[in-house]
Amino acid sequence: MSIRMILAAAAVLAVGAAAHAPAYAQTAPTAPPAAPSATEVADPAEAALEAKGEAFSVRMQAMGAEMQAAITAAAGDPVAAGAALDAIVAQYQPEADAFSAELKAFFDARGAVGTEEEQVGMALAAAAVVPAIQGVPAMVRGQVEQASATAAAAPAPTASE
Repeated sequence: MSIRMILAAAAVLAVGAAAHAPAYAQTAPTAPPAAPSATEVADPAEAALEAKGEAFSVRMQAMGAEMQAAITAAAGDPVAAGAALDAIVAQYQPEADAFSAELKAFFDARGAVGTEEEQVGMALAAAAVVPAIQGVPAMVRGQVEQASATAAAAPAPTASE
């Protein structure tokens, strides 16, 4: 496996985190790395995993939008918002678990046929990326809740502003 694959997995996390930040956030999200050209992705398994990563990112963006809508629909009721967010996380967590399991299997398979150095690299990549992918639904929930709390605490603009 190439370093590009490890970076692509990390990019999925970064894109997922940035996509769920509120539109009014102080810092702009960074652009995801450019997609590799067809000639750069010679390995079909790697290309398939990258496509799954992109699909996972899209699903996590949809989850973030659902969470924002749920908080809005709760109209300030923290119990209702919490219950709605719990249900949304429960709905999407299996997807995060499945994608992280695919990543783990990919890293394990690549490490099994690699040199000792590559085996260590794959093990380190799996140890970093797999739990992070599993934690994306909870991370997005935290970001959405924080953004909502920040928006609620912001002073309302006055007529003179």
